[in-house]
Amino acid sequence: MSKQSPKSKSRKEPAKITEASVESTAVNVEVPEKKSFIKQMTPEEKQKAHREGIIKTIVSAILGILAGFIMFNQYGTGEDRIWYVIFMIVIGITYYVQKLIYIPLKINTKEFKFKDWFYVEFIVIDFFLVTWTLLLN
Repeated sequence: MSKQSPKSKSRKEPAKITEASVESTAVNVEVPEKKSFIKQMTPEEKQKAHREGIIKTIVSAILGILAGFIMFNQYGTGEDRIWYVIFMIVIGITYYVQKLIYIPLKINTKEFKFKDWFYVEFIVIDFFLVTWTLLLN
């Protein structure tokens, strides 16, 4: 038999006691079943969410393309500007423009979370950079 050091012996003994106490309490106490709080969407809600997602993507893409054309006409190659300032200008302007555009399209911007705003602004920046790059070539 191998000898156990006092440290390893003390670590193993409380685990056995804990297991025995857990088993004895599990017999006496019933654990309530966990309920899931995920709301099931109806087909109409799914269709509405899908339609709103497409509209958000199209609006963001169009704003990105317009921002690319405007920045190319305004700054040209942008060599004399700090690049992250141009990004902040585009993000700031398109954020407020989208808040105004979504109202007539009946998309509630108050329900937007960080993930939604990040998504639409990411689309804007992508299309902005692609458009500006194509115009520079």
